[in-house]
Amino acid sequence: MPSRRCSRRTVLAGGVGFALGGAAGIGAALTASDEPASPSAEAHPFYGPHQAGITTAAQDRLHFAAFDVVTDSRAELVEVLRAWTTAAARMTAGEPAGRLGPTSGPYDAPPDDTGEAIGLPPARLTVTFGFGSSLFDDRFGLAARRPAALRSLPHFPADNLDPSRSDGDLCVQACADDPQIAVHAVRNLARIGFGAVAVRWSQLGFGRTSSTTRAQDTPRNLFGFKDGTANIKAEETDALAADVWVAASNEPRERWLEGGSYLVARRINMSIETWDRQSLRDQETIIGRSKAEGAPLSGGGEDTPPNFILRGRGGPLIDPRSHVALAHPDDNDGVRILRRGYNFVDGSTALGRLDAGLFFIAFTNDPHGHYVPMQTKLSKSDLLSEYLQHTASGLFAIPPGVRPGGYVGQQLFA
Repeated sequence: MPSRRCSRRTVLAGGVGFALGGAAGIGAALTASDEPASPSAEAHPFYGPHQAGITTAAQDRLHFAAFDVVTDSRAELVEVLRAWTTAAARMTAGEPAGRLGPTSGPYDAPPDDTGEAIGLPPARLTVTFGFGSSLFDDRFGLAARRPAALRSLPHFPADNLDPSRSDGDLCVQACADDPQIAVHAVRNLARIGFGAVAVRWSQLGFGRTSSTTRAQDTPRNLFGFKDGTANIKAEETDALAADVWVAASNEPRERWLEGGSYLVARRINMSIETWDRQSLRDQETIIGRSKAEGAPLSGGGEDTPPNFILRGRGGPLIDPRSHVALAHPDDNDGVRILRRGYNFVDGSTALGRLDAGLFFIAFTNDPHGHYVPMQTKLSKSDLLSEYLQHTASGLFAIPPGVRPGGYVGQQLFA
């Protein structure tokens, strides 16, 4: 019996239109089925006022890549962004990266899609693009358009950053519920940009460590604790306007970013083996929440606001140096950020320990006013910092969404 799932071959055979038409066609095909669509069969439209992959319900897999631009031609860079936009719109709709696909076209020429996604559904793929501060130099005449907030993050206490795995001219965040779909997206963008851009560093992630909608359960990180309980959710439009989306500005250098955001990326290695030898009491004290339910140690359930004043026999029920106390909005002037972090395990170190941790991603409209003060405080005082080491870092401006017929970052280059 043929599969009911909407595969990429089915999409092509049915003559589904490109980009938005493709997404609508997939949705219609699934609605017509007498079986409920699985999440992996859903397709997110690429076009819209904001880029997808920010407030989108967090998917389970990540492939993040930072690129260096190796051409000095502004026109060639724009052509890459145009081609990337077209390919991203096709792939998020469940189509091959190129019009001819992986098995058609001139037989003696490379296919315009690598082919590992043949037969796979879209898996809720989103592709989000960003620009690093190094892009705004004299190569492309963009120096006068660099937003004031787009400058390198400071070196925080206890950082041990690898420069070859930090920063970059461009970034791509590909999220999906199938790791092969996420890898396929970044692989094809790198292929399309060959000769003009080159991968600087990349990171694979699994098991989301934050929820971005109220319908999602709070996930757990590799320390076994629920992570991101107080994260901004997509339904909180006022919070998004206040803390995530870049507002309109009279400054010419800021206008092109209106409706966009900033992405903070931090690769955080966890001392897994050392943590695993700590008592449950110590683990909960360090985090400030119960391991079972994620409730604050001051009592209640996971969503109960922490009470940092409530005291027990030995002092405050929530240690003032706990992660929850120092990261909570109450201790950061009410500031909140939108997180889309992922677990990672990159094999073992030379000492036989897991090279594992959290790939932290946050979206904010004021990285130096929101994220930097909080991270500075955590680096200096957080009890959890003994078990963490930040090994990669990056800050990228995320342009607003793309209109059909346009390309990502068009407002910057216009």
